[in-house]
Amino acid sequence: MTTTSSPAGARSLLAVVLAAGKGTRMRSDLPKVLHPIAGRSMLAHVLAAVAKAGAGRLAVVVEPGRDDVAEVVAEFPGAETFPQAERLGTAHAVLAARAALASGADDVVVAFGDTPLVTAETYARLRAPLAEGAAVAVLAFEARDPTGYGRVLVEDGRVTAIREEKDASAAERRVTLSNAGLMALSGPLALGLLERIGNANAAGEYYLPDAVALAVADGHRVAVVPVDEAEAQGINDRVQLSVAEATVQARLRRNAMLSGATLVAPETVFFSHDTALGRDVVVEPHVVFGPGVVVGDGCTIHAFSHLEKATLAKGVQIGPYARLRPGTVLEQGARIGNFVEVKNAAIRAGAKVNHLSYVGDAEIGAGANLGAGTITCNYDGVNKHRTVVGAGAFVGSNSALVAPVTVGDGAFVGSGSVITDDVPPGTLAIGRGRQVVKAGWAKPTKR
Repeated sequence: MTTTSSPAGARSLLAVVLAAGKGTRMRSDLPKVLHPIAGRSMLAHVLAAVAKAGAGRLAVVVEPGRDDVAEVVAEFPGAETFPQAERLGTAHAVLAARAALASGADDVVVAFGDTPLVTAETYARLRAPLAEGAAVAVLAFEARDPTGYGRVLVEDGRVTAIREEKDASAAERRVTLSNAGLMALSGPLALGLLERIGNANAAGEYYLPDAVALAVADGHRVAVVPVDEAEAQGINDRVQLSVAEATVQARLRRNAMLSGATLVAPETVFFSHDTALGRDVVVEPHVVFGPGVVVGDGCTIHAFSHLEKATLAKGVQIGPYARLRPGTVLEQGARIGNFVEVKNAAIRAGAKVNHLSYVGDAEIGAGANLGAGTITCNYDGVNKHRTVVGAGAFVGSNSALVAPVTVGDGAFVGSGSVITDDVPPGTLAIGRGRQVVKAGWAKPTKR
């Protein structure tokens, strides 16, 4: 996994990511942090961002028994899970990863699995004050309506405390500088500060923000790192999830266009987090990219097409209304037309499948042509079988190729054929019933 440079330089970073909690407002059997945004779970977005910001180790606090969450964590190098049996506040959650904290790090960043919009650059900015001597850095924003947020209290330009709203005085509630929840702590000080946090508050919980007042009391400096309110928003229900999806899609569209792709109607195109578009790619309206799509230079994706786990080489054209399923490889200059579905198949350079066809578990040779309505019959009810069509072959319209079968280089298949045996190179195969004409059979229509 790549990293981004940060002001912290070569300082080691431990990220503690809090991912416990069912998220009952999502009204779902799926854990809240596993709900997807742009084809990737919220938790994976967070883990990728902190890793890119330089975290060499990831300590993820999870609800016990959540193997599905643990599977996501296991995809990231240097990550391990720590169960939190009881939920007694954010400081209590961070201390569930006590073993990771005790093992030492220059910097510790505390992140949340349900704040997927925070970027790697913001995490890098958050830890930067630690390299300059701060003991704690807090992420904060000016809230349009601070109701419900903890307030960041500043006196004479210095942070003194973060006060939860239910514990705040009337004057403190008028403060609009609000706590985003994310925090960076000096590694050598982190465990000591966390262990001293008490629960003498209205909720009887151990609040992570109380580390600020403890650090100030010890004579340490606390820094505030500003962030836009929208970036710091957590996701608690499906309405907020849709807002986050829109934000991520806007970022992805912008990046695609700035990187040299043309989106004819950007607001109608939906990307996955890992979609890769080459230069001079044109994407027409209402196209959806699922995970794992790579598009080469100069390709055109016509309207209403859907792609997932597919690779397109230079100069490929697909659609409109094309569907590329996992395992599709389209080589240079290949053409996939309207209402064509391709799955686990290689379409070699210059080959054409232009109309109303299904090509599954197949290899279509360079320069070959599949006529309208051609299908590969790849499934016998138990197993999948492969079809090979050779270079320069021509398969007539409305033909069925019953796999396993091979059509040789330069061979022809007559329209309407059902091909069950291999067709040698350079031959013509016709597999259909003979036409019979019966004279006088049709009586004149009575008027």
